[in-house]
Amino acid sequence: MKRWRIPPNDEVYSSLVSAYAEPHRRYHTAHHIEDCLAQLDAAGDIANAPEEVELALWFHDAVYKPVSSRNELRSAEWAQTFLRSADVDDERGQHVYGHILATRHGEESLSGDAALVVDIDLSILGREPEAYDVFEQAIREEYKWVPWPVYRRKRAEILSSFLGRTAIYATEHFRSRFESRARENLRRAIDSLSK
Repeated sequence: MKRWRIPPNDEVYSSLVSAYAEPHRRYHTAHHIEDCLAQLDAAGDIANAPEEVELALWFHDAVYKPVSSRNELRSAEWAQTFLRSADVDDERGQHVYGHILATRHGEESLSGDAALVVDIDLSILGREPEAYDVFEQAIREEYKWVPWPVYRRKRAEILSSFLGRTAIYATEHFRSRFESRARENLRRAIDSLSK
């Protein structure tokens, strides 16, 4: 896959590595980013601008504080600052910014590369049950400060919102690979939360 030609920036790279290694993270780590990049490679040539998708994936969870609702915004701003410092034109920077904001997962009607970024981010939902269960455990650890009754209710609401969509994945590539299993995993997780 052709990669964008941005001059290496050791300081930004080190900052990203440090961010993804923060001790409160259990799922939103460098391993998640590696997995996202592997999913991008496996998706072949469906990205319109693979370099923008890749940069959005690198930065999409760069800021992750479980108590904050501004993580994606702050991650997008960090990416935008970096791209401006690398003299990337504003239009491409805005694309990356928008792709990161799309990972708030509030919209169903995404298209193009934003849809691809979101599908990659959500690919964990459709993995083998064992991998999905590890994901759920890691999310619970990130929110261990939330009392179990509250967590259980809120988590079930979030998972139900995905299950209630016409399609979890916007791209045919991810729908054909993960949609059916994602629905099975979500139903099973919701059921376990109700016990």
